[in-house]
Amino acid sequence: MRLPPPALRAHALEEVHRYLQVCPGEAASLAALAEQLADVSDPVFSRANLRGHITTSAIVYDPRRRTVLMIHHQALDRWLQPGGHHEGQDRLDVSAAREVTEETGVAALARLPWGGEHPAPFDIETHAIPAHPAKAEGAHVHHDFIYLFAADASQPLQPQWAEVQGVRWMGLAQFAALPSARFARMARKLAAAGLAPPR
Repeated sequence: MRLPPPALRAHALEEVHRYLQVCPGEAASLAALAEQLADVSDPVFSRANLRGHITTSAIVYDPRRRTVLMIHHQALDRWLQPGGHHEGQDRLDVSAAREVTEETGVAALARLPWGGEHPAPFDIETHAIPAHPAKAEGAHVHHDFIYLFAADASQPLQPQWAEVQGVRWMGLAQFAALPSARFARMARKLAAAGLAPPR
């Protein structure tokens, strides 16, 4: 269901609020996002906004096999969770699920509860994106809302080759060891939620 811009902004603010109730120590790292969301004149959902714009992605976890679904990003040339730019329409979790299906072909997803009675995003991260001259994009910032889903790793994979170089299910130890602190942080969250064995 399409959300009008004011409702979408309110939804994003509520998601940040829910997340910070679970992870209050991350308030400082999300200050720029909170500031943009509070400014109704800031087009935070527009990918043309180089100050920062919203993306959505997903940690897709197979609890039985203890593996995480990952894509090898075409432009950035590294392993990442599936995701992409929010299109300014749906709820953030719906956008994240759609990106998973588009990039990997995995469609049978179930949102995993995380954060208590009212599920919060699994992670929210603000990070810098380098310029991409081939797409005529300057350096900018992504505010990524990351959601947690369960899926069966036996589902067939259908990579979106225009966007990804590969798709695979990755073991938790390899996932945690990827060259970005956020993956180790999310692996710890999986372990703390009882969805993965402690490292």
